[in-house]
Amino acid sequence: MEDRLIVEMYKRRESAAIGETQAKYGGFLRAMAERFVSREDAEECEQDTYLRAWNAIPPDEPGNLRAYLAKIARNLCLDRLRRDSAQRRGGGEAAEVLDELQIAVPDAFEDVSVKDLGRAVNDFVRSLPRRDGDILIRRCFFAEPVRDIAARYGMRPNAVSVSLGRSREKLRKYLEKEGLL
Repeated sequence: MEDRLIVEMYKRRESAAIGETQAKYGGFLRAMAERFVSREDAEECEQDTYLRAWNAIPPDEPGNLRAYLAKIARNLCLDRLRRDSAQRRGGGEAAEVLDELQIAVPDAFEDVSVKDLGRAVNDFVRSLPRRDGDILIRRCFFAEPVRDIAARYGMRPNAVSVSLGRSREKLRKYLEKEGLL
């Protein structure tokens, strides 16, 4: 089913919207969540994602349902990570990604709104060559392992790591230039 039709079902408060969402995006959401948390927690985050979408649409009207759901699921996983101990981090990818981002973007955002920071990061990613932007999003947003990204783009893992390092450094400089760091 097309995303726009699923969104319309949410807006009309048709409970079948959740089933359609699960049929279309359930595997994707669960796989993404498992990069952050354990399998059991990933299943809970997937289910909580449907509930959050149900409660948010309307008034929200996502233009890209997949990205909208991914953002909800990712935030739920990150919230769970903050609460859980290090032993509960499924596969260690999330902890590694967060450490990588900490290098580029330290905790210096006390006076920065999330909206301004989000806008700046989006603008930065769009300014990168498409492949570099995709690599950064796959690693930092979806927590994909470097080896999987390398396989997707026909690159060596070391080349992906170098690309990520350069992109994170460019991001840090961009945020400094924008006055956000």
